[in-house]
Amino acid sequence: MLKGAFTALVTPFRQGLFDSEAMKKHIEFQIEGGINGLVPCGTTGEASTLSHDEHVEIVRFTVEQVKGRVPVIAGSGSNSTTEALELTKRIKAAGVDACLMITPYYNKPTQEGLFRHFSTVADQVDTPIILYNVPGRTGVNMRPETVARLARIPNIIGLKDAAGDLKQTSYTRQMVPDDFVILSGEDALVYPLMAIGGQGVISVVSNVAPREMSTMCRHFLEGDIQRASELHHRLLPLSDAMFVETSPIPVKGALSMMGRMQNEFRLPLVPLSENASLKVKKALEDFGLLESGG
Repeated sequence: MLKGAFTALVTPFRQGLFDSEAMKKHIEFQIEGGINGLVPCGTTGEASTLSHDEHVEIVRFTVEQVKGRVPVIAGSGSNSTTEALELTKRIKAAGVDACLMITPYYNKPTQEGLFRHFSTVADQVDTPIILYNVPGRTGVNMRPETVARLARIPNIIGLKDAAGDLKQTSYTRQMVPDDFVILSGEDALVYPLMAIGGQGVISVVSNVAPREMSTMCRHFLEGDIQRASELHHRLLPLSDAMFVETSPIPVKGALSMMGRMQNEFRLPLVPLSENASLKVKKALEDFGLLESGG
């Protein structure tokens, strides 16, 4: 079973192109920090502005750099079922351990449409699939009943839950098999989601603090609830700062402040505003990731 903290990797760019050297260093920083797995080419990885060829290249690069030390779960979703199927086939061929598939965005499918979308891909590609529900991004919410239907398909193994509704997550946990993995998609809710049966997080914050996020999850899973709670509260201001503007703008800005990569995006994403930048810098300083005033 997948469990613990999995980093939703940013995609470093330099002069408009994928910066493989920065990515290599970032992957090593994550593994040295004790992260439990890596997730390239999701929302945080700016997948929406990558071509499919770039997407597959970055996933393949990540798999080759990781060398089996931790699981690699790659984003492969789309609002077109045909496109999602083709991308998932290519991602599987790159050697990933699982695929992360977002609910189709913009076209707002019904619950039956969601079921058919995911089941169609799962029927034709035998790689493990983690569903991704993030209504704030997609405009559609996948209900617990739909997740439960999909959980009966053998290679649909889990859910990244970013609905922000712990009651809904509780019902999902009740309806799915015990070995179905539920991972938080919101950094501020990792601890409470684990308290209702989750197994960890696919995290934005762990890009900058992999050791602390993975340690919090490990403490909880080992039954040391007090130490997990302490880390949850310590991480909370940093989690807030990483979402002060649209993600991944703050986290890439933070990594740039830490000297880990260029503060470069593809339009329509742009760097942090001045006020937001000050908030992110202060959060990093308060957490001990930057020298105060540096």
